[in-house]
Amino acid sequence: MKHELKIESLDRIDAAAEEFLNQLGERRIVAFYAPMGAGKTTFTNAVCRALGVRDDAVSSPTFAIVNEYRTRDGEPVYHFDFYRINKIAEALDIGFFDYIDSGCLCLMEWPENIEDLLPEETLRVSISVAPDGARILSWED
Repeated sequence: MKHELKIESLDRIDAAAEEFLNQLGERRIVAFYAPMGAGKTTFTNAVCRALGVRDDAVSSPTFAIVNEYRTRDGEPVYHFDFYRINKIAEALDIGFFDYIDSGCLCLMEWPENIEDLLPEETLRVSISVAPDGARILSWED
């Protein structure tokens, strides 16, 4: 089944993040595919806010590759940015499988750089920019 979520403006992003989490269900591995500047980090921040992560705790892990946050319930959320990954071994070196096998929510930016490592159950979400500037999130079950 195909899903689509339109974010018409930044003032609607928190509501969109809540809706996304409602549709996410029990899935724990989410890969965001989008061009530079489409809003991967901005949407990840909104998802984390919806989970009760402190707003000042969320940042792009471009240099660290992975950041760990805590939800309002104390549950870990892992935020990956694979933009600077040049070899699959670099993802393995950070313990990638330990994170994704943890049962915790894993949110990934630039997953195309580690595509061969992604498990079958990964929810692949595309973010595109509409002509009016709105962001469209789409995925299939």
